[in-house]
Amino acid sequence: MTALAASRAYVGVGANLGDARAAVQQAMDALAALPGTLEAARSSLWRSAPVEASGPDFVNAVVALDTTLAPLELLAQMQRIESEAGRERPYRNAPRTLDLDLLLHGDTRLDTPALVLPHPRMFQRAFVLRPLAEIAPEQVSASRLAAVAGQRIERL
Repeated sequence: MTALAASRAYVGVGANLGDARAAVQQAMDALAALPGTLEAARSSLWRSAPVEASGPDFVNAVVALDTTLAPLELLAQMQRIESEAGRERPYRNAPRTLDLDLLLHGDTRLDTPALVLPHPRMFQRAFVLRPLAEIAPEQVSASRLAAVAGQRIERL
């Protein structure tokens, strides 16, 4: 992988079914092992209440990747990792064994039925912003963090 061809991508990782902690760790390992991809940073694990969903608390993290995969290629790989982890989508915001969200991919701006970049709800969610701020503070302003301060989240 050449430095010029790589983009910095940030992926939100979460799970709230089964061994959520192990699922999040395994997903970050799988993302780092993707072709043309190197892990640049990995946040701590965080516990958060479900947002617009039900079920047990989530374990969340964010991983930074330097990747030569284009956004839709990376998305396809992420969906494969979710599927291999037993992800089912019975209804919107259902509890899940694994959830991977492509938050940012370089400076890419994209609005398609398959993918919107930057992620359209990332700035509304403490479970994204707190771990993202941990590994890439330049990506999250103090005002954005203040806006989600009322959401329950704790570092594990």
